[in-house]
Amino acid sequence: MPAIKGFELVLLTFAVSLGIFMNVLDTSIANVAIPTIAGNMGVSADEGTWVITSFAVSMAIVLPLTGWLARRFGEVRLFVFSTALFTIASVLCGLSESLPMLVVCRVIQGAVAGPMIPLSQSLLLANYPEHKKGLATGLWAMVAVAAPVIGPILGGYITDNYSWPWIFYINIPVGAFSVYFTWHILRKRETKLTKQPIDFVGLVLLAVGIGCLQVLLDKGHDLDWFNSNMICALAVISTVCITFLIAWELTDDNPIIDLTLFKIRNFTVGTVAISIGYMTFFGSVVVLPLWLQTQMNYTATLAGLATAPIGIIPILLSPVVGKMLTKVDARIIVTNGFFFFAFCSFWIANFNTTVTFDHVAWVRFIQGVGAPCFFIPLITILLSGLPNDRLASAAGLSNFLRILGGSFGTSISVSLWNHREAVHQSKLTESLTAYNPSMLEVMKQLHSVGFTDKMSYAEVTKILINQSYMLATNDVFWISGFIFLCLLFFIWFARPPFLAKSNVAAE
Repeated sequence: MPAIKGFELVLLTFAVSLGIFMNVLDTSIANVAIPTIAGNMGVSADEGTWVITSFAVSMAIVLPLTGWLARRFGEVRLFVFSTALFTIASVLCGLSESLPMLVVCRVIQGAVAGPMIPLSQSLLLANYPEHKKGLATGLWAMVAVAAPVIGPILGGYITDNYSWPWIFYINIPVGAFSVYFTWHILRKRETKLTKQPIDFVGLVLLAVGIGCLQVLLDKGHDLDWFNSNMICALAVISTVCITFLIAWELTDDNPIIDLTLFKIRNFTVGTVAISIGYMTFFGSVVVLPLWLQTQMNYTATLAGLATAPIGIIPILLSPVVGKMLTKVDARIIVTNGFFFFAFCSFWIANFNTTVTFDHVAWVRFIQGVGAPCFFIPLITILLSGLPNDRLASAAGLSNFLRILGGSFGTSISVSLWNHREAVHQSKLTESLTAYNPSMLEVMKQLHSVGFTDKMSYAEVTKILINQSYMLATNDVFWISGFIFLCLLFFIWFARPPFLAKSNVAAE
């Protein structure tokens, strides 16, 4: 069919972009609302992170099915149906009255979100004129980058000024607009349908194995890890399922995940780097606003404003980085990205409890330099040298592992944060004795302003916990910085040439 032109093309771009925006927004908008959601539902803040991880894991599991679903039902139908269900699931999330109900709704929301991002890109590319396909990719990337910037700010403002369910209700008009106009314009431009067998065994092994591993990571800290029978059982089930999944996928004729791609050097290096890098990055993205709200008395709005500047530079630099890839070795650009991530992680690792809002926002702004130098060139590296018939599978597998890495990063970082707080609190408590000069001085100052002994000890305990969480936050970012440094060297195992232009378009 001929490409769409004129106002209809503008309307299609806007409708599809709103679907992408809504999808990506929901991966970050809930971050700053976690303490409020957890408080309203009577659970701890770390339990509240299930709202993030349940969405990410569900989306990651369904993502490899996108190709099969698109061939079976058509790309247009699948995108419209997924967007409609995503909107309905958003309403159910807002109506949830308990954490289990909210998590179930987020699982549904994540499952239907899986196909939306890859299909949005393919629909735009398929219907744009040949000479404007680069513009389509650029617009797609800008929307995908802008959503995480707006997410924390919008989530914080809504949580503080209205109520947390509205972070989900705002999807209703957006989803309705996207569904109506996408279907109106593309209903007669459906892709060819083909029937192909689905790897049910692989899908079940994937869902059970990854699901059990995620629950293990989420609940491990609360249940004292392997001292719990439940954690041990989850570890056994996930290990068995993932082991059998690998064996099955390597021998099945129609695998849900093409593991033979890991025989290709650049795909392996790029996928490992983007997965571990995203896991480290996303874990720190969750811990920072959690610390600001629970220990630094930031409102959700302030926490969102403090963390959002990381997305400002990527909006401006993404097109520039895309052009640079045709002239500059992708490994040099990625090295620059990991350097800025490591530098800013070490910077945050030296924060103390007197850090100001401006200081936090400035560090996040500088960290934004690394974002476009991380995602775009790594996609180019991992897709380089692949034949056209394997590009879709490679992009799907790398996205699956990247999203899964983000989910695991959330659970691991929050668990590590709580563990290190307990360690630091124990050490600090040992030093606060009645004979400690610093302790005596603090007690004297508190008494001088009218505090009783009981009130003074309560205030000291509060300060101790605050300092313990500060040191735990420092620890998380020290570890993040060292991981980014290791990845900075690891990326040089990739081997040029990196056919950037064709591969980025294909992805």
